[in-house]
Amino acid sequence: MTSVNPVIGKVAAGIVIAGLGLVMIRTGIYGLTLFVALPIAVGALGAWITKAKTAGTAVTAGMVANFIVSLVFLLAGQEGLLCIAMALPLALPLGALGGWLVYGRDARSGKRVLAGGTAMLALLPFGLGTLGFDMNAKPDVFEVRSSIEIAAPPERVWKHVISFSELPPPNEWYFKDGVAYPIRAHIDGTGPGAVRYCEFSTGPFVEPIEVWDEPHLLRFSVAQNPAPLNEWSPYAKIMPRHLRGYLISKQGQFLLTPLPNGHTLLEGTTWYQHGLWPEMYWTVWSQAIIHRIHMRVLNHIKELSEAEG
Repeated sequence: MTSVNPVIGKVAAGIVIAGLGLVMIRTGIYGLTLFVALPIAVGALGAWITKAKTAGTAVTAGMVANFIVSLVFLLAGQEGLLCIAMALPLALPLGALGGWLVYGRDARSGKRVLAGGTAMLALLPFGLGTLGFDMNAKPDVFEVRSSIEIAAPPERVWKHVISFSELPPPNEWYFKDGVAYPIRAHIDGTGPGAVRYCEFSTGPFVEPIEVWDEPHLLRFSVAQNPAPLNEWSPYAKIMPRHLRGYLISKQGQFLLTPLPNGHTLLEGTTWYQHGLWPEMYWTVWSQAIIHRIHMRVLNHIKELSEAEG
C-alpha cells in the first residue's frame, strides 16, 4: 500500500495541475495562477517525480518540468512560440523554486522540511489565493513615451503625422517573427471627429481624433485594436485568447515642439492596458514592444519630413 500511494498522489497532482492550466488558458485567466502558482507547482511535481536527492537536481528537475509543459502547450496548439518564449524567463526560475521547495532541508538539522506530497498540499492555499486575485484584478493603465528630433519645422512634420505613406518591410527580427508592426496611416476628415486609421500587419487601429491643435498636438482615442502579434505554431493558425482584448491601446497622441534650431521634437505617447499578471513582468515586454513600434513610426515620419527640406 505504501508503494502505491505516492504514485497515485503524483498522478493526481499532475492531472490537477494540467487541468487547471488548460482551464486558465481556455477561459482567458492570464494571471498569477497561470504564470506564478502553476509554474511553482509544476516544478515541485517535477522534483517529486524524479525523487531529487540534491538541491541542484531538484532545481534542475523543476526547470525541466516547466520547459516540457511549455513544449506540450505549443505542440497541442494551445499557445504559440513567441508567447512561450516570453513566459519562459518567468516560468523557469519559478519552476526551480518549486523543485527546491520539495527538496528543502533545514539548514541546522539537515532533515527534509517537507516531503513531496506534503509540499504539494502546502501549495494549495497559495494557488487558491492567486486564483481569487485573478478573478477580481483590474488592469492598470500604463504609458509609453518615445521621441525623436526632426530637421524640419512643425508645419512640415504635421502632415506626415496625420497620414504617412507605406513603410518599408521591417528588418528587425521581432517584427519578422510575428510582433505586429505599422505599415501605413491615413485619415478621414480634419479636426476633432476625424478618424485616423493606422494599418498594422495584423489589422487597423481605428483612432477617432479628440484634439486637433495643428501643428502642435494630435490626440486620439482608440476604438479598435488589432492583435498584438501573429503567433508561430506548428499548425496553420492559432488564436489564443490573449491575442484579443488583453493588450489594449486606450489613447495616443503626437506632440510637436519647435526647437530653437528650427527643428521639431516629435513625441509619441501611448496609454494602454494589458490583462496579464504579474503586471511588473509583462509590462517589461509590452513597454519594449510599444516603444519599438513608436520608433518605427517616428523614424519614418522623420525621413519623410527631412526629404522635403
